[in-house]
Amino acid sequence: IEHKATYGQVVAVPDGDTIEVLYEAHTERVHLLEIDCPEKIQAFGRRARQFTGALTMGKDVTVETAGRDRYGRILGTVILPDGRNLNRELVKAGLAWWYRYYSSDSTLEQLEAEAREARRGLWRDSHPVPPWEFRRNRR
Repeated sequence: IEHKATYGQVVAVPDGDTIEVLYEAHTERVHLLEIDCPEKIQAFGRRARQFTGALTMGKDVTVETAGRDRYGRILGTVILPDGRNLNRELVKAGLAWWYRYYSSDSTLEQLEAEAREARRGLWRDSHPVPPWEFRRNRR
């Protein structure tokens, strides 16, 4: 299931940047590539999860896979039934950071800059804490 498009129905949305897809009679956890949503207990974390759920829950999505992470989750880009890219929609809505360390997608960079400029979502906060810093500080 590596490096190809897979199709499946979204059956769970644990958080903003993770979905569970029913694929060939089993559930696969998919972590969205090149973005990072706030953690659930951070500002906008629950909002990001709701946004992802509203766009995906119960729907058939396409996952363009790019291997797995150290937790065994598929890393991927999720294409919604209407053709929009979920990863980009989250950044555009100000509900995710562009994960620049792991990304070469200049569109994500541009969408993040636009969301920040418009003070959308998490960019309303004067000092939003990136989730990777938040996780590191909690260890």
